[in-house]
Amino acid sequence: MNRRMGMRLVWAVLAGAAADLAGLGLIAAAAWLITRAAEQPPLAALSVAIVATRAFATSKGVFRYAERLTGHDVALRAQAGTRENLYRALIPPQQPRHGGADLLSRMVDDTEAVQDLLVRCLLPAAAAAIAGLAAVVIGLTILPVAALVLVAGLVVAGVLLPASTAAAARRWSARIAPARARLAARVADLVHGSADLAAYGADGQALDKAMAADEALATLERRQARVHAAALAGGTLVQGLTVAAVVLLAQGAGVGSVGTAVLALTCLVSFEPVLPLAAAGERMAGITAALRRLREVRSAAPAVVEPAAPAPRPEAPLTIEINDLVVRHTARPGADDASTPPHDAHQPALDGTRRMPAARGSATHATTARDSAIDAAPADGERPALDGVSLRLTPGKRMAIVGPSGAGKSTLLAALMRLVDPESGNIQINGVDLRDLAGDDVRTLMTGLTQDPYIFRTTLRDNLRLAGPEADDETLRRAVRDARLDGWVERTGWDTELGEDGRTVSGGQLQRLALARALLYDPPVLLLDEPAEALDEETADRLMSDLLDVTRDRTTLLVTHRLKGLELVDEVVVLEEGRVVQRGRHDELVAVPGYYRDLWESEALTRR
Repeated sequence: MNRRMGMRLVWAVLAGAAADLAGLGLIAAAAWLITRAAEQPPLAALSVAIVATRAFATSKGVFRYAERLTGHDVALRAQAGTRENLYRALIPPQQPRHGGADLLSRMVDDTEAVQDLLVRCLLPAAAAAIAGLAAVVIGLTILPVAALVLVAGLVVAGVLLPASTAAAARRWSARIAPARARLAARVADLVHGSADLAAYGADGQALDKAMAADEALATLERRQARVHAAALAGGTLVQGLTVAAVVLLAQGAGVGSVGTAVLALTCLVSFEPVLPLAAAGERMAGITAALRRLREVRSAAPAVVEPAAPAPRPEAPLTIEINDLVVRHTARPGADDASTPPHDAHQPALDGTRRMPAARGSATHATTARDSAIDAAPADGERPALDGVSLRLTPGKRMAIVGPSGAGKSTLLAALMRLVDPESGNIQINGVDLRDLAGDDVRTLMTGLTQDPYIFRTTLRDNLRLAGPEADDETLRRAVRDARLDGWVERTGWDTELGEDGRTVSGGQLQRLALARALLYDPPVLLLDEPAEALDEETADRLMSDLLDVTRDRTTLLVTHRLKGLELVDEVVVLEEGRVVQRGRHDELVAVPGYYRDLWESEALTRR
């Protein structure tokens, strides 16, 4: 919180205290005025009290408005700053520790805790302390022993009750927060995986699980509500007992009717700002848990360490050299490549966009599987994802990486983009170590097409311009033409809104749109990760043919399971268990026994 916001917060506290003091003065003055007027004194004796009553009544509304305006301004600014810091914490690539639904809950619900901390806890507590002190001073001037009773009542209602409700709520919050995250995950599965759930007849089971999660959360919240009700009742009871005790003491001490009325009503009103503190104590437990969850996200260590003084970005043409590269992951995501850092909200997609918290359809279930796999992380002693890989990619060269799932293919792309740091070995661009370059500079030089590109719920034109905000219409048309998407674009229209995450486009159109975005970005080194994955054979063949056509004379690294068309690339590298086991041209590899020829023969059989 900067100095300006700190001053605003001080003004909010003073305005709130002034409003409570005005309310206290209003009741005290009114009580004195009514009881004194009953004695029928000269009107001049009441004039000061009349003016004071009017002044307190008017100023209370003014000060309360100022407190609400200033306090909420500070709270909303603080909440916006917290969200901004959270966004910044998600920018560096890092191993995700939270599912998309849980992360979204932290982004929305937990950041609101900052607003509640100021508006519902700190401001009321400060104002209540000042108003309570003023009430005690009034009590001391009339009957000191009554002031002591008032202090005892205020301490019970303003300190002990909030502390007890906070302790009770802390226990419930520790159970409610995970229950809310589980419900959010179930709902996300239902929304984004509805098509898959319906296709396999699992929608009823998924709905039952969501309803069970909702009922579990509702049960916990009902039990927590009992704590709130008990605290409210306890505070009201303490207020009543304190007022009764003060009245009895005043009558026993012989205080007149005017003094007794002032004491009683002042005591009664002094509890008005104090009673909400019990609810504030309960809310404080939830706020503490929410702030702790936000700190967990902000404190997550980045997957790579940025250099203190980054080297200048190398200029094209680029030569990429990978020397004895060893990469080891401490967690095993359950993605296609078992050694790959999962795509989640923490990682940018290969086409230059950022992943969003929720994915479409079946990808939502993949996220759940990844989260479960992360919980069962392998020991550090297991084999590395990449083990001594050495490659050389010269300007204009096209290289294909093939191998079974878990061979380390996508991990290689992640290392090239500085999404993970190697354990040993290095990657050099024009002789400059990748670790000496800023991550953003690396991803400016090397990026491309992801397996699971994200399409935003906006127009086709805006989806493309994510990769080229300044691109004119002719540049956009050239990109879609190179991706063989121009016919569909002409029929659909540039300003047609696409559904969230590409729900309104086919798999082939989605991949081609992502390819057009990658081509529009036009990186010096184009990375393509399984561009034909999950497409039917005919669509995949056409897409691969188009890819190999538009990447002619481009420095390209292609990760694929499909071998058709690879006779057009300059070199094929076969990875198995993180090691290079074969390399050469397509015709050379099919001529010798090994994984590549086995895969080629298997693919040829399936095409018959």
